[in-house]
Amino acid sequence: MNVIINILKNRIQLVLLAGLTVFNLSCEKSEPIVPPVIVEPPSYLKACDLSFLPEMRIDGVAFKNTDGQAEDPLTTLKKQGMNAVRLRLWNGESGLNTLESVSAYSDEIKSHDILTWITVHYSDTWADPGYQTKPAAWANASFEVLKDSIYQFTYNAALKLKPDYIQIGNEINQGLLWPEGHSSNSFQMRALLAEGIRACRNASPDTKIMIHYAGFQYASVFYAALQNLDYDIIALSYYPVWHGKNMQDLENKMTELKETYNKEVIIAETSYPFTFEWADWTNNVIGGNNQIIPEFPATADGQKEFLTSLNGHIKQADGFGWCYWGAEWVASKGDQASNASSWENQALWDFDFKALPAVTAFKAD
Repeated sequence: MNVIINILKNRIQLVLLAGLTVFNLSCEKSEPIVPPVIVEPPSYLKACDLSFLPEMRIDGVAFKNTDGQAEDPLTTLKKQGMNAVRLRLWNGESGLNTLESVSAYSDEIKSHDILTWITVHYSDTWADPGYQTKPAAWANASFEVLKDSIYQFTYNAALKLKPDYIQIGNEINQGLLWPEGHSSNSFQMRALLAEGIRACRNASPDTKIMIHYAGFQYASVFYAALQNLDYDIIALSYYPVWHGKNMQDLENKMTELKETYNKEVIIAETSYPFTFEWADWTNNVIGGNNQIIPEFPATADGQKEFLTSLNGHIKQADGFGWCYWGAEWVASKGDQASNASSWENQALWDFDFKALPAVTAFKAD
């Protein structure tokens, strides 16, 4: 009998111990469940192409904010309302526009909670309406190999960078990867674009894809040839010196494109001078009144008023926003350099590297 009683006592103790253990575990303080932060994409972009900024830093430019205090351009522009940075990507294996260099810079931009916008030039150097030179590594590739090359390059870039926005080509009015992808051969041009688009969709499905046309006058014909391609945003350039001085015409074309193709429309490049003077011996692109809009003089206030007015016209067209090109491309190599900036009088920093009033245009509603 005693043996049985002892066994029952032991079992009761085990049950009680187990119960206490469960009670103690249930009373332990658990970590609060923190829901993930969901960042809604902006409905309107106010961006800068700051591809020259790493070079400006290497050259030792001492940028200042509007108060004259030392401040990096990323910080200055973010405070003013800039929400995206556009970066160019070349195929070359050296320099500041390679995938590795752009990746490091892109990570820095993201650390500031700024969106990234990658422009893939598909060249070892600049690609624009007058130059769409194939990378040296692709120079002798057959068309089928060229399609695979554009797919692989775009896939690797999109996978590594995970940009918020990407341009498949830069200013491709006459196509890309000449001669195979010239616009005179629309079938091959479309096939190359389709491979770049497909690569991005596979590598980074959340990235929005842009197709970029420099100007706007003949944009309807250009985008009509691209119907049924799987892209998201129509990207235009607007420089008065090349694309006309009537902003109402630009607004009307943006409205037409948006309604015709049911896509967002953005001004991917624009700029304006704050002076006709120069700060180095590199010839400037803009230097006279015949190159600008008369109601916006080449002054600090005129530059700001140009951007404010442009923003208003884009809003009226229900556009997706705008991007300032060359904001940071100041005369960084000295006042006698002949290989420096052709854009310092269109930058958003003056010749003393102080932020100009135009940076406040990023705050415009």
